Amino acid sequence: MVDDDEAILQYVCAGLEIAGFRAKGTSDGEEALAAVRDGHSDLVLLDLFMTPVTGFDILTKLRDFSDIPVVVFTARDDIGGFALETGADGYLGKPFKTKTLIEKIEEVIAKRGENPK
Repeated sequence: MVDDDEAILQYVCAGLEIAGFRAKGTSDGEEALAAVRDGHSDLVLLDLFMTPVTGFDILTKLRDFSDIPVVVFTARDDIGGFALETGADGYLGKPFKTKTLIEKIEEVIAKRGENPK
């Protein structure tokens, strides 16, 4: 998971782990890209509006070398469609419940015929 809000990172990662997922959070987009390159990630959760590197920048870089599933989230409702057109596999508006996030993850993974846990 990539988000520049440490509290959200901790909360969401803890919720995912309770649900049986392995979760790692970072606020560093380059660290997230390296984890994908190294094969340490099965899915990326990505906040779109971070600084200094935006989630859109990270998504674009990811798509240059990987087709890993990406679920993006943001507080802006008008961005979801654009994010999907840019290469995201799923979108959630903030705030969201952990249950809703898990359902979205399972939906995105199921489309690829993979096991999300």
